[in-house]
Amino acid sequence: MSTTDPEFLSDFAEMSGFGATPGGGVDRQAGTPADHETRRWFSAWLARHGYAEAIDKAGNQFGTLELVPGAPYVLVGSHLDSQPLAGRYDGAYGVLAAAHAGARVAAEAKAGSLDPVYNLAVVNWFNEEGSRFTPSMMGSGVFTGKLALEDALATTDPAGVSVREALAIGHLTADGTAPALAQVARYAEIHIEQGRNLEESGTQVGIVDRTWAAGKYRVTVDGAQSHTGATRMEDRRDALYGAALVIAAARELAAEFEPGLLHTSVSEMYVYPNSPVTIARQVVMNLDLRSPDEGVLARAMELVEKWIGDAEARSRTEIHLELTHRWGLVSYQPAGVQLGFASAERLGFTHTNIMTVAGHDSTNLKDVVPTVMLFVPSVEGISHNEAEFTHDDDALRGVELLTEVTRRLVRGELAEK
Repeated sequence: MSTTDPEFLSDFAEMSGFGATPGGGVDRQAGTPADHETRRWFSAWLARHGYAEAIDKAGNQFGTLELVPGAPYVLVGSHLDSQPLAGRYDGAYGVLAAAHAGARVAAEAKAGSLDPVYNLAVVNWFNEEGSRFTPSMMGSGVFTGKLALEDALATTDPAGVSVREALAIGHLTADGTAPALAQVARYAEIHIEQGRNLEESGTQVGIVDRTWAAGKYRVTVDGAQSHTGATRMEDRRDALYGAALVIAAARELAAEFEPGLLHTSVSEMYVYPNSPVTIARQVVMNLDLRSPDEGVLARAMELVEKWIGDAEARSRTEIHLELTHRWGLVSYQPAGVQLGFASAERLGFTHTNIMTVAGHDSTNLKDVVPTVMLFVPSVEGISHNEAEFTHDDDALRGVELLTEVTRRLVRGELAEK
């Protein structure tokens, strides 16, 4: 097969050294020293390849290439931050693929082999993962107007460090002007699938046409602090016991529906006072429900509320749910899906339409600009894990596909509707 850029794999290996973990992954949560080191490396990469760098107030890192003075931008990118002890590919692959694709398309335009309608920009969105600062997809949320800038900057991590402070620590000096949303005409993103569908079907690339619906909740379980030994069992109001009942119920909830129709999880737990001889007075955790069927998601929430009532009665606690995120079963623009298919067909890649279960920055962008979202296979569907892996041939094939998509977008081939 042909490759888009023979330097891609060596660049990816070098980039993967920042925040590298013994298990072969990376740990570079948003605004940490490892994240800032990666951003500085990417800044130098952009400069070497002719991009003008710009950082907006939300920490989003852009590289711009002027092809048509005054024209809007085709924006391409993903994110460089990671989950704790995560894989090398999630997000970072898409940023580097975008940068390589943009440089190649710009070279074609300058050589006169491509007639551009739009300018080009690549982006590293700040804090897509949301592991250190909540919510996830923060940078693209601010960019698209879904999240207020001041709210994002004031967000603190568990240690009390704010986003504003974390960005100031790793401040990059950039001479360019960051594009505003009004200047973006099209958006494209490529990502590892984080699932097994492409690998199991032997399909080389996926063109994302829809998102799964999702609901995320902050669960607070309030009990009463007391002695682990002296307090009689019948007198205990153990918040950790109440939380355990919710966790078990969330897991069992998936079995109430046909296989594959509901994914559930409970994560990020805080226990107070978290003492070995004190019964917990409070537990705070995250409940995540996702489905390709909005009716299933609604029914699941009805069951959750009933089962939480049972958990309250059994544990003698009070359990509260606060909705933190919600999105429906939303489609990507059909014209973008068609352009992705046409690009894969021109390159001779086997392809299929596919839904995304995970959230991506493209799920924010698609609501405001025509968007193309692409997937490459993930080995065994492993993600948010040091063992996350995509074969080199698949990674290079994805860069080639993204280059073709970017080329078509810059030429103005994507219709508005």
